Amino acid sequence: MRKLFAILMLAVGLAAAAPVLAEEKAAPAAEAAAPAAVVAAAAAEAPPAAAPVPNKGDTAWMTVATVLVILMTIPGLALFYGGLVRAKNMLSVLMQVFVIFSLISVLWAIYGYTLAFGGGGSFYGGLDKLFLKGVTVDSIAATFSKGVVISELTFIAFQATFAAITCALIVGAFAERMKFSAVLLFSVIWFTFAYLPMAHMVWYWDGPDAITDAASLEAVTAAAGWLWAKGALDFAGGTVVHINAGVAGLVGAYLVGKRVGYGKESMAPHSLTTTMIGASLLWVGWFGFNAGSNLEATGTAALAFLNTLVATGAATLSWTLAEWLLKGKPSMLGSASGAVAGLVAITPACGFVGPMGAIVIGLVAGAVCLWGVNGLKKLLGADDALDVFGVHGVGGIVGALLTGVFVSPDLGGTGVYDYVANKVGEFSMGTQIVSQLWGVGTAIVWSGVVSFVAFKIVDLTIGLRVPEEEEREGLDITSHGESAYHY
Repeated sequence: MRKLFAILMLAVGLAAAAPVLAEEKAAPAAEAAAPAAVVAAAAAEAPPAAAPVPNKGDTAWMTVATVLVILMTIPGLALFYGGLVRAKNMLSVLMQVFVIFSLISVLWAIYGYTLAFGGGGSFYGGLDKLFLKGVTVDSIAATFSKGVVISELTFIAFQATFAAITCALIVGAFAERMKFSAVLLFSVIWFTFAYLPMAHMVWYWDGPDAITDAASLEAVTAAAGWLWAKGALDFAGGTVVHINAGVAGLVGAYLVGKRVGYGKESMAPHSLTTTMIGASLLWVGWFGFNAGSNLEATGTAALAFLNTLVATGAATLSWTLAEWLLKGKPSMLGSASGAVAGLVAITPACGFVGPMGAIVIGLVAGAVCLWGVNGLKKLLGADDALDVFGVHGVGGIVGALLTGVFVSPDLGGTGVYDYVANKVGEFSMGTQIVSQLWGVGTAIVWSGVVSFVAFKIVDLTIGLRVPEEEEREGLDITSHGESAYHY
């Protein structure tokens, strides 16, 4: 009896569940059979995808990075250079760096940004954003990730600091002997015809969101800067900043001429304490320079940050040890110079190589740049007063070329990203090194020609050098009516 009752209850339960099961099975079939018109209507009613907006974390990070680059220029670079000259020229160097930073910041907003990062050509951008026309608090700029943007105003400010420090770097080559007015006029000409086109050639493209397939990649490449289209990698400015400025400094050292008494009188740095402070500020600020160039607060920014730390440490050790072996004593000047050499060399590579690759780049750069400011400098015969070419030019070349090696995934690098496949693409070291050679060669030739013409224009109009008696007295008093020290 109990078995019969259980069987009856089971039958009743199955009968009650049958309609529900049938409905569940029918639902997908009904959906599949829905008319195409109904599906299209539903899609038409769906709200459009929201436009990307800047992330507050990215905005905060980029603001901090911009401040750090300002710090590495004023006071960092100013104090580093100021300590290296003689006491009678201390203020003149501080003044040149400070005023150049101010001048280029203004010119960047007026016409620099649109010519560097506007569309329109392989070598220059257009004039659509002259005087920052159309840029508002809601304007956005692309990053290196699809669907991720930052405020365009933040991007403008960040890139302005790059332009300003690049022009300021050059003054070290002809320190202690050039007219203040000549320095400013040269800076305007060189900024317009050397820095802006190099920045456009290396860094301008339409951004990752414009790339969806092979055809769109081809269109983006056709509209991009000339060196970007050739595949040259420069994460934070090895070609745009350092080789560019280093070559300009070397040309200036030749055309302005040697300092009075060069090779006969002592021209030792007047304050290595100040130079060490300046070098330290450069190192701190360089984290914003390199890690900020990622434009986002992501793992790649962390990679660039770590690489900047270890490469600089390695270059400091490399220079110090090599100097110790060659001269018998390690110097504070050598350690500070080694740190700057490491910072320069890791700049183009910082977001592309692994930490071990960064250490190798630093070790190589420290030793090679030591030769650059000693052996190579003697071979060239130029009075590059503060070794702008020996450190920035040589270090930039070393870093740019080694980027092509250590970006290899087999050597711990990130590889080169394929925005069509949305993954790291196939890597050819030979092909990448050729691309890097294009970047290095273009920077050398472009900056060399523009610098030569710019110095000649300045010389023919207002003259390059102060009179010999003013140079002997010192530029602080004769050019600015002040003294750095009163004792």
